[in-house]
Amino acid sequence: EVQLQAFGGGLVQAGGSLRLSCVVSGFTSDDYVIAWFRQAPGKEREGISSFSSSDGKTHYTNPVKGRFTISSDNAKNTVYLQMNSLKPEDTGVYYCAADSVVLRPRVIRAGAYRYWGQETQVTVSS
Repeated sequence: EVQLQAFGGGLVQAGGSLRLSCVVSGFTSDDYVIAWFRQAPGKEREGISSFSSSDGKTHYTNPVKGRFTISSDNAKNTVYLQMNSLKPEDTGVYYCAADSVVLRPRVIRAGAYRYWGQETQVTVSS
């Protein structure tokens, strides 16, 4: 059974940093795609970043490009999302998701991922 555990959210002032972690277990191979999503109050869930374990490729959407970095520690089965220069508009609940087959990791779409971790809240104060 594939399981994801997300944590690391919190309250931070604008301009600050947070690092989210997503611990992954249960995949039968080392080939999978991890993505981070977020949902702001009153808005739809949006994909923000993805990481492909097979080739190490990373993708970011425009709102976070240049500020967020996704990375992986294979020894710890953990994928991180380092968030720098945080803005109040980054506030929301964040989720990690994963699947073994994602045809287009560059398009970070919720429907492409079967496995989801629990939410972790990120609040950025102005």
